[in-house]
Amino acid sequence: MDDVARDVYAQLVAGPELAVIVPTFKEVKNVPELVERLRQSLVGISWEVIFVDDDSPDGTSDCVREIARLDWRVRCLQRIDRRGLSSATIEGMHASSSPFLAVMDGDMQHDEQLLPDMLHALKSGNLDVVVGSRYVEGGTLGDFAARRVGMSKFATRLSRLVVPPALTDPMSGFFLIRREVFTAANRKMSAIGFKVLVDLFASSPRPLRFLELPYEFRTRRAGESKLDSAVVWDFGLLLIDKTVGHIVPARFFAFTVVGLFGVVVHLSVLAALLNLLHWQFSIGQALATGVAMIVNFSINNAVTYSDKKLRGWRWFGGLLSFAAVCGIGALANVGVASYLFRWRAAWIPAALAGILVSAVWNYVATSIFTWAKPGRR
Repeated sequence: MDDVARDVYAQLVAGPELAVIVPTFKEVKNVPELVERLRQSLVGISWEVIFVDDDSPDGTSDCVREIARLDWRVRCLQRIDRRGLSSATIEGMHASSSPFLAVMDGDMQHDEQLLPDMLHALKSGNLDVVVGSRYVEGGTLGDFAARRVGMSKFATRLSRLVVPPALTDPMSGFFLIRREVFTAANRKMSAIGFKVLVDLFASSPRPLRFLELPYEFRTRRAGESKLDSAVVWDFGLLLIDKTVGHIVPARFFAFTVVGLFGVVVHLSVLAALLNLLHWQFSIGQALATGVAMIVNFSINNAVTYSDKKLRGWRWFGGLLSFAAVCGIGALANVGVASYLFRWRAAWIPAALAGILVSAVWNYVATSIFTWAKPGRR
């Protein structure tokens, strides 16, 4: 084989230069159109697209595989009993050998035509990451609803705690990064929630060199928005993890906040039963305890452990497990506090010690017994 033939053969069998990672959930209507747009936009570039699907019930994974049978550049990574955009993005990056990794959503809101310019800038400049920005000159939010615009800008201000002020759109889900930069940051990434770009910047062992290119944020073509209260909560947990996570786990912080809210619920229910309905204290206390426990479990299941959410009959089993664990925690609380008080500790430190012991016990035990496995969507 001569040198020319060898070079041609090497080009044919070489792996793709660019991998486009697309996390999906219920995006079956968008997949064919997105693949076709990538084909048209990435002419002359060796590329692949990896759809990381969190076991969508609408057949998104099957749709990707059907397309992949006719185009080797299309791949499907179907995750069972795992979910979350950040963790899906990270798994997709690990599944590729490409030196350049792009991330975009599967809802058609990101401009795939910008990808060649992003790749060119990253290859030719002294850069680590190129970000598609809605806020630099020339970029727009399109028809983004006013409420979501406000939420995005507020989250952007909060992200200044962990990202450089010069980055105008840290909430962008559309960017292109060098593999070695991702590899260097990966082991410290939290993989919490939806904002993987914030996670990357905050986890990098050195300041990242970046460039932002403007694009117009499009209207969603199909599917449903993932932006809800749980997403906002997850973003808060990500910031907590990146700032004080080395001291207190972000999930423990969330568990504690929910527990404090449960105290408010308990006292409110008890006050209503005693003052309005004139119930006996013991009966009112028992009912208030039950209500607070159900509320605590429900909120923790929805937000603190959103990636392990229990549904159907598993929800009821989880509630029983949660009640049993917290019952033991309550006994530990009383036991520790009483022991310290008998040894002439002031009642406030004794009570706080009991609360701390029960809080740690409840968190650890429920993590093991109640939310041990990922839930299903």
